[in-house]
Amino acid sequence: DVPGTYCGEARQECRRNHRLIMASENKTVRVTLKRSTNRRTAAHKACVAGLGLRKIGHTVTVQDTPENRGMINKVSYLLQVEEA
Repeated sequence: DVPGTYCGEARQECRRNHRLIMASENKTVRVTLKRSTNRRTAAHKACVAGLGLRKIGHTVTVQDTPENRGMINKVSYLLQVEEA
């Protein structure tokens, strides 16, 4: 099965299997903060902090999980993302 696709099984089993597949791949993404978090919403600041970014130019490597992808997508206009 490919992560993120519907496999036709019961919904709970499908989610469980995809989580296991994604965890076994251990893909990572390099994320760099390119713009300031000044004058941004609290939710966007929380996403940046959740990714472990502190100041402009700071780069971190995070696992490529749906949770991290969601945070990256939410504040994509502040970040530079590279596949690692």
